[in-house]
Amino acid sequence: MLGGAHPAAFGAAAPRILIVDDDPNLLVVLAEQLRADGYDVQTARDGEEALRRLRASWPDLIVIDMLMPRMDGLTLAREIKSNADLPIIVLSAIDAADSKADLLEEVAEDYVAKPYHYPELRARINRVLRRLGDKVPRQSLVLGPNLTLDLHRREATVAGATVSLTPTESRLLYALAANLGQTVGTETLLARGWAETEDADPSYVWVTMRRLRQKGEGDANRPVHLITVRGVGYRLVSLAASATEPGAANGPATAEP
Repeated sequence: MLGGAHPAAFGAAAPRILIVDDDPNLLVVLAEQLRADGYDVQTARDGEEALRRLRASWPDLIVIDMLMPRMDGLTLAREIKSNADLPIIVLSAIDAADSKADLLEEVAEDYVAKPYHYPELRARINRVLRRLGDKVPRQSLVLGPNLTLDLHRREATVAGATVSLTPTESRLLYALAANLGQTVGTETLLARGWAETEDADPSYVWVTMRRLRQKGEGDANRPVHLITVRGVGYRLVSLAASATEPGAANGPATAEP
């Protein structure tokens, strides 16, 4: 396959892709092309239909047209990113360099101009999936007997009680869950949580992590799931995984220098 591995290489389940475009012919053709290459594909003709599908289940990647009726692609992409950090590829007839740069900076992992060349689009899809991985579960992520994350619903179950997560909390947890057991740098988390905020400060991450510990840990001062790696960042651990790493510390996030 041009530009990357077969979809089976990304995990046991075929990567799930949602295509959003108001051109019914494009939807049919592109969906058939991707399904023939082993992807699990859903389609939506506008942003409102896409959001209805997203309320039912999260895909692994979304391909969005920018020029659509009722809800344009940028509005849709912003709404998606406010709920979870799902990877987005823009597929649009808008080919201006400035527009591409702005979209890539704000909401998209990649940009393909129409009319698209399918091998190029497929290669870009594979590259994004390979870079981001297929590690975040589509349903619940059980971290221990008293903590389960449902990131697609922006909820956590803590000792049997449902706790709501803010969009920012969800974005940070999504980045951590995608790298479960591995350290994610504070600057990376800052970019994920506050991409549109000028002069965002690392203390934003520290405060949010403290709030997440207060919501999800039995003792916010002695966390077992949200671990500080001092001077580097944070990692999310399951009780079934090793929670030891050189440089890790279980102190509160506000102690981060």
